[in-house]
Amino acid sequence: MKKFSAALIALSLLTIVTIAQKKAKPWTEWSEKETLKMLNDSPWGQTQADTNTSEMFYSPTSQGRIGSRPLDTSGDRNSQGAYNQSAVLNYHIRFLTARPMRQAIARRAQMANPQLSEQLAAFAEQKSDQYIVVAVDYDSSDRRMSGNALQLFGGLNTGALKNGTYLELRSGKRVFLQQYMSPIADGMGAKFVFPRLVDGQPFITEDAGYVRFYSEISKTFKLDMRFKTKDMLYDGNLEY
Repeated sequence: MKKFSAALIALSLLTIVTIAQKKAKPWTEWSEKETLKMLNDSPWGQTQADTNTSEMFYSPTSQGRIGSRPLDTSGDRNSQGAYNQSAVLNYHIRFLTARPMRQAIARRAQMANPQLSEQLAAFAEQKSDQYIVVAVDYDSSDRRMSGNALQLFGGLNTGALKNGTYLELRSGKRVFLQQYMSPIADGMGAKFVFPRLVDGQPFITEDAGYVRFYSEISKTFKLDMRFKTKDMLYDGNLEY
């Protein structure tokens, strides 16, 4: 019995050591599903979905207009998209300066173009000591909505956003926008830049509770998302 107990203990210890030594799957081996999970539903990336119901009903008395936009009568209905149903526009809010988020972005690009692996690896592992960058990308099954989002974010600037865009902790402490960068053809969307240090100390800490990203994009539209700081640990480090 004693020998059996000793063997069982030894086996348990071996199992514990094996689990402890097991490393997480390298980002270069993430599947498409794992990559999308990291990008859109993780401690560093969340999705705010907005449904547009303003065009669910077609009005034949609108003189070629739906809402405030003129219809393009040069194309057929299929090219314009249906006007009698609601559409969803997804805003993907991501901590771009968090290493796992850069790894997911790099992995997505790597799957599309394996020849860029070396450059992508450098991007995935780089660190930021001065800034926190929140990237906002967007997509929709309705091309008109995606186009409107591109136009909206392309027309914004730092001056228009700085007083209504901030990161906020559970304590109520805030840090306001330092710089806004419009979307370019890099697949990452618009970028909101904040200082990483406040009074010489990191603004975000593990015990902060949560960090909230808030931005008044317009009088009628806001981006608002919270991230739990205790979940933002990656390889033992707080990533943001």
